[in-house]
Amino acid sequence: MHAALEDLYGLAAVERVLDRAAGLVEPAWERMVEAEPVLAELVTGDDRAEFFSEAKELIERYYLLEDPTRFEPEAREQRVEVELADGAVLRGYVDRIDLAPTGEVRVVDYKTGRAPGEMRESRALFQMKFYALVILRTRGIVPKQLRLLYLADAEILTYEPDEGELLRFERTLSALWTAILTAGETGDFQPNPGPHCQWCDYKPLCPAFDGTPPPYPGWPTDFVDEHVPLTLKVV
Repeated sequence: MHAALEDLYGLAAVERVLDRAAGLVEPAWERMVEAEPVLAELVTGDDRAEFFSEAKELIERYYLLEDPTRFEPEAREQRVEVELADGAVLRGYVDRIDLAPTGEVRVVDYKTGRAPGEMRESRALFQMKFYALVILRTRGIVPKQLRLLYLADAEILTYEPDEGELLRFERTLSALWTAILTAGETGDFQPNPGPHCQWCDYKPLCPAFDGTPPPYPGWPTDFVDEHVPLTLKVV
């Protein structure tokens, strides 16, 4: 879905009609399979028809939310990155960035699932605030609007952040970064039980289920320092 919608905005505006958009789904999938052949095992035989049919239904619902012939995005699948003052590197890929003629920025993310209830909205917006903070730090402006498009039920979740809120969010991310570093150094990884635990094969090793974890081998600082920068990443 993301690849098809990215391709859609690579077309001239007059070509972005529903039939053309639906026709982008299968080529996008085939391109992904060519890049990662293991994906072919996920959809085989008779399942392919149903798979593509469901994807095209999501495309149809997208057209209930926006008219892609009426605007030009500034960026699609935009990689964003910034390093905070404490050394935490924020990285992510924004599905779409829109820029109004008057300079306002809108950050858009596509979701193939259903819109969350009120109790889960803050969790959904965490990702968007992450993007908004990166834009604030790289462009010096606060996005006017953060927009989540839920294609399964054709719902839109829109939020307008302010600078003070994003600066508080930055402190939250810094605290999270500090907690990650501390856990990595000490090996103190606290369990976080939840509904999905019932399917977990590692209960015998989990303290939350009276299990005993194996000895902690330590944080691979030399490898991380030399090869892979530690990051907080959203995709």
